[in-house]
Amino acid sequence: MPPFYELQLILLTSFCVVSLLLERHVSNKKQARAKEHHIENGNGHVGGASGAASAIATLTRQYLIVYAIVMGADWLQGPYVYSLYREQYEFPERMVAILFVTGFMSAGFAAPLVGAWADKHGRKRLCLVFCVTYALACFCILFPYLPLLLIGRLLGGISTSILFSAFESWLISSANTLAIPQADLSSIMGRATLVNGFVATAAGVASNQLVGMTSSFASPFVASAGLLCLGYFVIRRLWRENFGGSEGAGSKADSEPDMLQIRRLRQAWKIVREDPTLLVLGLTQTCFEGSMYLFVFVWVPTLQEAAPPSIPLPLGYIFSSFMVSMMLGSLLYTAIVSHTHAPSTPNADPSLTLHAKLSSLVCAVSALALAVSVSSRDEHVRFFAFCAFEACVGMYYPVQGMLRGTLISNEHRATLSSLFRVPLNIFVVVSLLTGVSSARQMVLTASSCMLAFSSLMTGAVILNRVDHNEVPPRTA
Repeated sequence: MPPFYELQLILLTSFCVVSLLLERHVSNKKQARAKEHHIENGNGHVGGASGAASAIATLTRQYLIVYAIVMGADWLQGPYVYSLYREQYEFPERMVAILFVTGFMSAGFAAPLVGAWADKHGRKRLCLVFCVTYALACFCILFPYLPLLLIGRLLGGISTSILFSAFESWLISSANTLAIPQADLSSIMGRATLVNGFVATAAGVASNQLVGMTSSFASPFVASAGLLCLGYFVIRRLWRENFGGSEGAGSKADSEPDMLQIRRLRQAWKIVREDPTLLVLGLTQTCFEGSMYLFVFVWVPTLQEAAPPSIPLPLGYIFSSFMVSMMLGSLLYTAIVSHTHAPSTPNADPSLTLHAKLSSLVCAVSALALAVSVSSRDEHVRFFAFCAFEACVGMYYPVQGMLRGTLISNEHRATLSSLFRVPLNIFVVVSLLTGVSSARQMVLTASSCMLAFSSLMTGAVILNRVDHNEVPPRTA
C-alpha cells in the first residue's frame, strides 16, 4: 500500500480526472444543443456563431499556452524555496524570513509602477520583461552568496508583480477587443485556473524528481529558467500588443517625461477612493493573497511540526496534492458558473451578483480551513485543511479576475490591479518581520480572522450595491 501522502495524491487525482470528464461531457452536450439552436434559426446565425467560436478558441489557445508555461516556471520553484534557503544553504530561519521579506517589499514597491507601465507601454511588453527578470532571479538563487540571493529576491518580487497583473490585463483587454461575452471570458479564466492546477501538479512531481536525481534543491530553479526562456519566444510569436484605453506606444501621453507614472497613479488612487466597491475588492485581494503567500512560508514547518521527526515529508507529493485540490476548486467554479443562474433584482447583473456571492463564500471557507489547521495538532487533519484552503485558491482566481474585469475600466486595469498589491505586500512583510517561525499559529489565526472579515465586507458592500444596481459595469 502506498504511503499516506502518495495515496492521497492518487485519490485526489482520480477524483479530479472523473470530475473533469463529467464537466467535459456536460460542456459538449451544451455546445451540441447550442449548435442545433443556431441551425434551426438559419445558416446566417451559424456563420456568426462559428466566427465567434473561432475567436474564443484562438484567444483561449493563445492565453493558455503562455499561461501554462509561465505558471509552470513559477510552480517549479514552489516546493523548495524554503528548503533551499534553510536546509541546503543553512541560513537561520530569521534570515530566510528576511529573504522572503525582500521579495515582498520589492513586489510592493514595484506593483504600482508595473501596472502603470503595462497600461501605458503595453501588456505584452511587460510580460516579455517578466520572462527576463524571473529567469535572472532563478540564476541568482543558484549561488549561496547573500548579496546575490537578495538581488534574486528583488528581481523575483518585480516579476511576481508583473505575473499577477499584466497577464490577466492582456487577456481581459483582448477579450473586450474581440467582443467576447462575459460568460466566455469567465470560462477562459476558469480553464486557466484548471490548467494552472495541472501544471502545478506536474511541477510538484517534477521538482521532487529533479531534487531526487541531483540531490540539490537548486535544480528546479534551473528548469524554471529554461521554461521562462521558452515563454519569452512563445509570447513574442503568439500575442498581439494591447494597452490601457487609447494610450499606446507613440501616443502623446507616451512622450511626456513621467517615468514614475505619477499622473496615472494619482488618477487610479482617486478612482479607488471614490468607489467603496473597489476598496472592498482591494481588501479581498490583500486578505486572501496575503494569507496565500504566508501559507507558502508556513505550510512546510507547520506540517513538519505535527509529523514524526524521524520520517521526512515528501514535499513534492504534498505540494502536488495541494495543486490537485486547487484544480478541484477550479472545476467547482466552472460547474457553478455554467449551471447556476444567480437570483438578482431585475436591473442587476446576474453574473456580477453570482461572483460577489462566490467571493464572499470563498473567503469564509478559507477562514474556516485555516482555523481548523490552527485548532488541530494532527498532521493529517492539517493536511486536509490545507487541501481545502487550496481548493478555495482554485475558485478565488477566476472569481476575483471576473470581478476585476467587470468593475475596473480597461484604461486603468493593470494599474489598479497592481495598486491593490501594495497593501497586500505590506501585510505580508509585517507578518514575516514579526517572526513567522515562532508564531505560525498566530499568523494563521490572524489570516483566518482577516478572511472572515473580508467575507463579511464583500457581502455587505459589493453584493449589497450590486443588488441595488449601484455598481455599473466598468468594462468599457
